Amino acid sequence: MPHLSLTTPALLFSSISLIMLAYTNRFLAYAGLIRALHKEYLQHNDRILKEQIVNLRKRLYLTRSMQIFGITSLLLCVLSMFLLYVRLDQPAIWLFGVALLSLMISLGLLIWEIQISVKALEHHLKDLENE
Repeated sequence: MPHLSLTTPALLFSSISLIMLAYTNRFLAYAGLIRALHKEYLQHNDRILKEQIVNLRKRLYLTRSMQIFGITSLLLCVLSMFLLYVRLDQPAIWLFGVALLSLMISLGLLIWEIQISVKALEHHLKDLENE
């Protein structure tokens, strides 16, 4: 079994922190956009606005899942470091592996969310091309 030092899980802290900052910025952007679309929908009751809100709901839930898996990854890295500190190497190695898996899931969800975002923007571009 490979050796894991205390610094190995600590290496992920900066990258996970930056990813979480990006996820939080996405979340805040969606929240502002949803509020604006909701206000506009109440005034105009447009079908296209409703479709945009449905799309944003899906992206918002994906972003929430991305955040949960990112936070889980960070938490498991901290637990892994603690287990290494108290000399429980084998459980620490397994926890660190699960932390890496959680981070991979978070990044996979990011790819999915980006694809949905691009499709949503393509609809707007098609509308502009048709005019």
